[in-house]
Amino acid sequence: MYKILHKETLKSDINKLMVIEAPAVAKKAQAGQFIILRIDEHGERIPLTIADYDREAGTITIVFQEIGKTTMHLGTLEPGDELATFVGPLGHPTEVENYGKVICIGGGTSIAIIFPIARALKEAGNHVISIIGARTENLLFWEERMREISDELIVCTDDGSHGRKGMVTDPLKELLDRYGKEIAHIWAIGPAVMMKFVTLATKPYEIPTTVSLNTIMIDGTGMCGGCRVLLEDGAKFVCVDGPEFDGHKVDWDNMLSRLQYYRPEEQTSVEQWEHKCRLDAVLEGGA
Repeated sequence: MYKILHKETLKSDINKLMVIEAPAVAKKAQAGQFIILRIDEHGERIPLTIADYDREAGTITIVFQEIGKTTMHLGTLEPGDELATFVGPLGHPTEVENYGKVICIGGGTSIAIIFPIARALKEAGNHVISIIGARTENLLFWEERMREISDELIVCTDDGSHGRKGMVTDPLKELLDRYGKEIAHIWAIGPAVMMKFVTLATKPYEIPTTVSLNTIMIDGTGMCGGCRVLLEDGAKFVCVDGPEFDGHKVDWDNMLSRLQYYRPEEQTSVEQWEHKCRLDAVLEGGA
């Protein structure tokens, strides 16, 4: 069993951070990799990218947003509770070297995912420009952590409630116009549609742009095919070939379409979970 050692709400009630006791995973974890967890023996398996790790303490930090039945359930757990399974590290780690001037972009909860990558790139000697964004200030977190490991940090919110108003692609285009091919490499992690438009912005400049794909994933071994993604050179599986890919080679329309496949079932699961929570509250109140 994998014990929850720490739980934290990241500004918004729906954004949660947990530190999990998982020494074997922490021993080998690297930036860019992910884990697959199960809350209990009857729960679904969900992938979450590693937000941080501590080899000495034997812990893995995960950050998630309560948007589906399983993440809502996960959000109800408290320190001392245990997870049934916590498998990892999975996937290929980020290829870290001294590239020169790089840009790291994180959107929404993926700010937690871009953090260890930006930190590793900074430690490797790169000049790191980071851009982080969210829909509103209430969904923005780790600004100071990102500032500490960045040579320059740009903060955006869609509604202008914090930082500059607009999408992360707005300052990105300005940086591309300013530096051109001085930018050696770009990493972009966030909602699929955000990553799509980042790659569309960087493609004319021919700057390598790496994305971390968040496809539907079931078993995490390449057997089920659920995480299949189409690239220019054929189909790949995110779980074993990724999760990072050349964003300029991704068939984004196909990926966005595949992400919609189970939306009706996902919505039904959420409704059933919310109904159960209301019923439990009524029964508890009656007791």
